[in-house]
Amino acid sequence: MLAKDYNYVMESPPVVRITMFLNLLWACLSGYFERQETVEKALFEKLWVYCLAWALGGLFETEDREKFHKFLESKNAPLPAISPKNMSTDKETIYDYFVDETTKSWKIWEPESWVPPKRIQFSQLLIPTGDSTRAEYIIRKIANLPDMRHERRKEPGHKNALLVGGPGTAKTSSVMMYCNKFDPEEMLFKRINFSSATTPFNFQESIEAEVEKKQVRTFTPPGGKRMTVFLDDVSMPFVNLWGDQITLEITRQLIEQKGFYFLSKDERGYFRGIEKMQFLAAMNHPGGGRNDIPHRLKRHFFSINMTAPSQKAIENIYGRILEVLFSPKKYNPEVVNMRPYLIDATISIWEAVKKRLLPTPTKFHYTFNIRELARVF
Repeated sequence: MLAKDYNYVMESPPVVRITMFLNLLWACLSGYFERQETVEKALFEKLWVYCLAWALGGLFETEDREKFHKFLESKNAPLPAISPKNMSTDKETIYDYFVDETTKSWKIWEPESWVPPKRIQFSQLLIPTGDSTRAEYIIRKIANLPDMRHERRKEPGHKNALLVGGPGTAKTSSVMMYCNKFDPEEMLFKRINFSSATTPFNFQESIEAEVEKKQVRTFTPPGGKRMTVFLDDVSMPFVNLWGDQITLEITRQLIEQKGFYFLSKDERGYFRGIEKMQFLAAMNHPGGGRNDIPHRLKRHFFSINMTAPSQKAIENIYGRILEVLFSPKKYNPEVVNMRPYLIDATISIWEAVKKRLLPTPTKFHYTFNIRELARVF
């Protein structure tokens, strides 16, 4: 039914979606189990519907998410009470809410608080939005998922997350906002940018440079700390004549078998174990000349589609920036009061350009996304 009535931005086998559902449900329930807190039927049903929506519909675009929300409504699912948004065409769905552990009820996503840096460097600003906040929440839940085979084990199961989205949908920014909160005494961070020139040897060298020997053939990040490896543009490696991306095969081997084989002449053929690593990845939507990734690799990730930001999110992003730049300390009230009009006018022009200046065979570069809007600001 899902494959027939809905459009997935990336193909995902049913068995992978079911695994995603079970992983997220276990991650949401584990906190209650650790506190030995009873999960009432009403709470469990809310968590069940929340996980179902993200596991089965997390790879939908906005229109299909609204359609899936209506489907859940028709089945009398315990959905949040949707409040109408004033002066906005955006429609709220279950994807705009989560189940708050404190109140045990639905709560709408709100952007995290943002403290502007002393010196504003526009290209390096990371401003949280409702979309990035909910992506961070799922990434954190999945990353700290307890090992299901060892219920009492404190070591996380190291499940991984994959953000899929078009240009300018804050995939990389969301990952960086999550990773910037790491305690450097516990978690290290490594970013690897994939390209068509990335080979298995390049990838293995990048990982080996970040680990040290713990035992004879077992390696860990320095100081016995854990490490998060961010694989950006993970779908980029070259596809060979047989349809394989060999760089992604060694990536899968590292995630699946927790290691790879020595390349040095003396120890070639022996397996090098790599421990205490978890992975995050980001990629563009497959199609239109862009590669997909193998299902064998997808099954190791919880995949989320990063939809295009709503007008409310865009206004929030640039409103915060202009709030700092157009400070009452620097400008008179007449200039400061122009701020909301500047934002609305810029977004209106951007949306008009997107609709009217469509790409053609001779003007294939006419793709206007949020990055073009950022350049204007």
